[in-house]
Amino acid sequence: MASKSGLIWAVDLGNSSLKALHLSTSGSVVEVVGFDNIQHGKILSGASVTAVERDELIALSLRQFVQQNDLGKDEIVVSVPSQNSFARFVNLPPVGPKRIPEIIRFEAAQQIPFDINDVQWDWQLMTEAGSPETKVGIFAIKNEVVSSVLEHFGRENITVSYVQMAPMALYNYVLYDCADLGGSTNQAIVVLDIGAENTDLVVCTKSTVWQRCIPMGGNAFTRAIADAFKLNFEKAEKLKRTAPMSKYARQIFQAMRPVFSDLTAEIQRSLGFYNSSNPNTKLLRIIALGGGTKMRGLLKYLQQTLRVPVERPDSFKKLAMSSGVSAAKFHENVSDFGVVYGLGLQGLGLGRIESNLLPRSIARSAAWASKAKYFTAAACMLLLVSLMCFARTYLDGVNYSNNERIRQDISGVSAAVSQAINKHKAIKSKGPASKAIIEKAFEPFKYRDMVPLLHQTIISALPNEKNNTEQRELYEAFAKNDVEGVKKFPRKERKQIFITSMSVHFAGDVGTANFGEAGFVRGSRKEERKFSGRDEPRITRMGPGTMYAPFQTLYSKRGPEDKAAEEGGPGFVVTITGYSPYKNIGELLDPTDVEDAPSRWGVITRLGHLDDIVDGNSPFKLYKKGEGSEHFKLEIGKVDLSAGMPPGMGIVDVRSEKAEKASGGFGRQPREQVLIDPMTRETISKVAELDKKGNRKLDRLGKPVYKVNDHWFALNVKFIWKDAPESIKQARYRAAKRRTSTTME
Repeated sequence: MASKSGLIWAVDLGNSSLKALHLSTSGSVVEVVGFDNIQHGKILSGASVTAVERDELIALSLRQFVQQNDLGKDEIVVSVPSQNSFARFVNLPPVGPKRIPEIIRFEAAQQIPFDINDVQWDWQLMTEAGSPETKVGIFAIKNEVVSSVLEHFGRENITVSYVQMAPMALYNYVLYDCADLGGSTNQAIVVLDIGAENTDLVVCTKSTVWQRCIPMGGNAFTRAIADAFKLNFEKAEKLKRTAPMSKYARQIFQAMRPVFSDLTAEIQRSLGFYNSSNPNTKLLRIIALGGGTKMRGLLKYLQQTLRVPVERPDSFKKLAMSSGVSAAKFHENVSDFGVVYGLGLQGLGLGRIESNLLPRSIARSAAWASKAKYFTAAACMLLLVSLMCFARTYLDGVNYSNNERIRQDISGVSAAVSQAINKHKAIKSKGPASKAIIEKAFEPFKYRDMVPLLHQTIISALPNEKNNTEQRELYEAFAKNDVEGVKKFPRKERKQIFITSMSVHFAGDVGTANFGEAGFVRGSRKEERKFSGRDEPRITRMGPGTMYAPFQTLYSKRGPEDKAAEEGGPGFVVTITGYSPYKNIGELLDPTDVEDAPSRWGVITRLGHLDDIVDGNSPFKLYKKGEGSEHFKLEIGKVDLSAGMPPGMGIVDVRSEKAEKASGGFGRQPREQVLIDPMTRETISKVAELDKKGNRKLDRLGKPVYKVNDHWFALNVKFIWKDAPESIKQARYRAAKRRTSTTME
């Protein structure tokens, strides 16, 4: 908040005189370039001085001040007396920097003993660097007090830039000018500013300030003399000032003794209260300022009574004097300049306290006034632009008259454009209806990701490195197409499942949907075994290379009398076929008694625990898998070209002569068709065993001996769509209701 010009006028309107100090900064040095101390015609707080007369006396002093000094455009800072102001220092709760203004506003409303709208207030952080606490000072003064002070300056056309409380100005002076205060936060200097009506007591430390206004000053001594000698106030004041030279000096001081005692007692009581609140703070000395300190014997009496060194400064240590200033005259009145010294330091940006109690409306007006030159320049530019616009308007008028034909052509084009716009609007108005048609057409695709998600969920239940960690190397080799790595595991020990086909169909009610039949090929089913689902395990996922082929499942709806219709709901009917090289395919699909052992679960077991194997909550649930359930079917058989089985199992091959030679001879039997693994080229179908000569082995009854390799399976299951859209559910209920009505009729 430093002055832009580097020059500042500090003014203190006291009861006895107007004190003013003109300061400037030159580098890091503060210099006095002017001062004034104008005595009022009367003491403003005198008993016989009316309010009108008081305003006139202040106006005369201000007028004399303006006449004697060239204020120029220097900024002016003024003080308000302590008895009309409020200062409080509080610790804020630990909050972020952005919330500090909000918390301070709340604290101000709580601390200030007036309506927040009736005062001018400001705040300032008082926290020392590195301190964990956030301390803030809140300063306030009633609006009418500020308005009264500013009104005096306004009558003389003096623009005020800053308003500060007198005790805070004294704190700025002490903190800047007294070097012995910067050593420790536990040392304090007391400033005693004895004015005409009040005495300001300010306790200053390096990081804090405490102040109290004692309602007793020089006028109390004057009134004591007036009462003792039966004089009016003016004569008593004159007698007080000439007391040391009067022949009645002894009687005068005897009359003032009770005031000495009362003032000292109030000071002692205030310091005692401060010491009780701050027991670790040591009072270094008392600096006495103000016109009351000129009273003979007062400082000595205070020092003897308070037992603290009391001094009245005869100069300011860090204040330089300009060559045009009378140093002798300045030092005669130095004790009156404590407040204006502190005000000037704040105006130059060197004060610890920087709060400004100037009304915001006045501050904004001053800011606008400072920008008057910019407004003037802007007005000139506006005038110039206006003239240019008028000239351009005239030229445009001439051109307008010369281009009548062009305007007619433009009008024709504009009419055509208007027609096109109207047509566009008409077409655009049909947009919502078209949008509704499009949305309805795309409605079936709204949930098209559910089928791929179901595929992914089923595949995650097949054997993989997560569900069967002991064969991790097998699955990794399979993923890398590493044939030799796969063959390291004996084929009968490989826990793998290969899907040859999978079909998924949506059903409005899985309870009334029927399974279709798997398209079996080649031969009969006499070697097939049917399982209820309790004899087989289940797996999580298969390795790469699995083949997918469409496999149609058909379903139809039954009557509403079926109980399954009540317990069903929207879902999916799924048919899966495939094969496995593992020696016990039932253990891979649905082993028994493994509910409490997730590591031994099979494919179907995992499908029954989808919420456990899928991250989060699976939208699907296996529907009525149990012994004898018509909603769950599992068929298993040997991979055999001569028997009925689902298509897509391996690749058809013929046992070659090379294979026969490897067996130990040249066989006379016809070559045999077999199914082989597409990756490892191993035989997966049931084949006849050969002897060393290449002939088929026969048992005791003369029948061929066969070797069984892989097994196939066909699984029919249903899944409930747990979180199916409400529209689908309602459609299902409406359809069931229509079927019920038809049956009753």
